[in-house]
Amino acid sequence: QVQLVESGGGLVQAGGSLRLSCAASGSTFSINALGWYRQPPGKKRELVVIVSSGGTYYVDSVKGRFTASRDIAKNTVYLQMNSLKPEDTAVYYCYADASGNYWGQGTQVTVSS
Repeated sequence: QVQLVESGGGLVQAGGSLRLSCAASGSTFSINALGWYRQPPGKKRELVVIVSSGGTYYVDSVKGRFTASRDIAKNTVYLQMNSLKPEDTAVYYCYADASGNYWGQGTQVTVSS
């Protein structure tokens, strides 16, 4: 079992920045990949970024604006979000692939125009 706790969401104006954090606990040795998904209002959950030993994959809509990093010693993954747009407004969920799929509780990111 892996537990994920996110922090760092909030309200920001368009063009601003936010940094999300996700701390993993439990059977962290089994984690193969960590990442972030988001669910915009009225839409399905979508992949934002995945970080694994094979590299980092970003969805096209955030390339050049979002940067994910992983601190293995702290079992934490970060998402630095710059040049935020209103269409980035969503609940952001931390995700872990650890012999199963694990999700955090979600953190709201709201970008005002």
